[in-house]
Amino acid sequence: MSEKNKPAATSADHILVIKRIFDAPRSLVFKMWTEREHVVQWMGPRGFVVTHADADLRPGGAWRSCMRSPAGEDLWLGGVYREIVANERLVFTHAWDDAACNPGHETIVTVMLADHGKQTQLTFEQKFFDSVQQRNAHQGGWSECFDILAEQMAKQMEEER
Repeated sequence: MSEKNKPAATSADHILVIKRIFDAPRSLVFKMWTEREHVVQWMGPRGFVVTHADADLRPGGAWRSCMRSPAGEDLWLGGVYREIVANERLVFTHAWDDAACNPGHETIVTVMLADHGKQTQLTFEQKFFDSVQQRNAHQGGWSECFDILAEQMAKQMEEER
């Protein structure tokens, strides 16, 4: 890992944790995170469109995505999977590209799924932000994505009935 991408020191101010309960089985929540056809439907705030999404879903495999903003700006990001446990856990790096298409500051995302009765509890953690402002910006973005994720899972479950 280059110095530029080296994670900042860990402090509570530089860690984002979001917990959500979804009305869906863990297997569907996991699919929504790992299958391209689903990822493109929810992995961006409202008004953004995912124009590119690919992933080599294995530890050490890379993922890359592009979101187009409502203003038409392409925002590229990517990372590497570190851990994958089907229907339970995903761990991957996350970095936004700069204007020269070089990865910027790297964070680590951990997605944990657990049964919550007939629902699924998602515990999302993203750490090593370089500032509280970056953490807060991601909190808003991810929270909106998770709202869309819930809507997409409801649609998927309705289609499967």
